[in-house]
Amino acid sequence: MTDLSEAADADLLAAHVAGDPEAFGILFTRHRDRLWAVALRTMGNREDAADGLQDGLVAAYRRAGTFRGDAAVTTWLHRVVVNACLDRLRAAKVRRTEVLPDDLEERGDRGSLRSATDETADPADHAGRVEQRTLVLDALRTLPEEQRAALVLVDMEGYPVAEAAAMLDCAVGTVKSRCSRGRARLVELLAPLLEDGDRDRHDTPARNPVVPAPVEPTDAPRGPPGAER
Repeated sequence: MTDLSEAADADLLAAHVAGDPEAFGILFTRHRDRLWAVALRTMGNREDAADGLQDGLVAAYRRAGTFRGDAAVTTWLHRVVVNACLDRLRAAKVRRTEVLPDDLEERGDRGSLRSATDETADPADHAGRVEQRTLVLDALRTLPEEQRAALVLVDMEGYPVAEAAAMLDCAVGTVKSRCSRGRARLVELLAPLLEDGDRDRHDTPARNPVVPAPVEPTDAPRGPPGAER
């Protein structure tokens, strides 16, 4: 059997369409961390993200023959997964209020580099960043689905606007507009947080110190599902 581990993405997809039983699994494994990070931030919690990613993978597995090579395979995969997540959000029409997905912080090399943390940082500073990140993601979940998806891809995952537009299957100007409106709304929602950030956290009235309780996850972290076969 031909070793496909070093094959290009397009060759793996073509091999899958041709009937190779291993090709799609290799392709998914290659891109699973970024796909999982996008699904997790778009959906807002691990359970729904796993379902959205699973829906996207099943769709990609079944529709691989429709890929025409007009974009990179990874762009096409992101488009399918994001659309699957947005479909679930539109169907549910329920805004989650769950805590920040904590498994994004378990590995610095998982998903976007913007998710990485500095393990040498002061614990108080780290706790403050975790609290701020939680507030930001809570605010993000209140945005319309299309604005949320654009901000996740551009501002959180760091994709160029043109590439995000290809993933979302819309015009570059549409992505820019969605990001602009989403950022404006986030500024309104996060104004108290921004004001607090301008104050020195150590400039507080004298009082007995309060030892922060360790933050425990509400459930065991759930990682991305395996590729459907």
